[in-house]
Amino acid sequence: MKLIKQGAEAKIYLAEFGEYFGAELLPGERIIIKHRIPKRYRIKEIDERLRKERTVREARVLHRAKEFGVNCPYVYEVDMREMKIAMEFIDGERLKELLERLPMEERLPLCREIGRQIGRLHEVGIVHGDLTTSNMILRDGRVYLIDFGLADFDPTLEARGVDLHLLKRAMESTHYTWFERGFEEVLKGYAEVRGGEKAEEIRAKIEEIESRGRYRERSWVG
Repeated sequence: MKLIKQGAEAKIYLAEFGEYFGAELLPGERIIIKHRIPKRYRIKEIDERLRKERTVREARVLHRAKEFGVNCPYVYEVDMREMKIAMEFIDGERLKELLERLPMEERLPLCREIGRQIGRLHEVGIVHGDLTTSNMILRDGRVYLIDFGLADFDPTLEARGVDLHLLKRAMESTHYTWFERGFEEVLKGYAEVRGGEKAEEIRAKIEEIESRGRYRERSWVG
């Protein structure tokens, strides 16, 4: 196994399917192993409970999202003793870099597809929690959402609004020269899945969340 990423909560490894499972069921197939690592600063019992809850939740979120047509990794195995999830490796190109290289006429359809994928996710009551173009991969012409470590089951309008508000801020930071047009396409794709009424609700909620932020900034300055 090869360590490819280490975050605050987990280590991410790239491995061969046969190497990990001890069988050549899928020869040459690569997989991702996500290992939620123990935190020594936490009481052991609390740490184990938190890691177990988060591992189970992430696996359930991925399973449900996949079941309802969201492009996301397939879960092969959940190891509750080691707090590991073995999942499909999405071999493609990160949208963060890809979108910057593409001409506008190719960027915008991808942004609309991002909106469709988020719409499907929200339709089944899931919020991603970390929507950025770094957590999106294009494989064989399809946009995949990855890294569901902060995802949760939350059907509220507030949670969905925050999800998309965070994406808008991430796009403004990473794709600042064209993010407004791009995010508008995201909302159009979202509307294709969830319908015009739900899309208008989410648009209004995003504006409300943004206005709260501006109010806090003015209060701080004052």
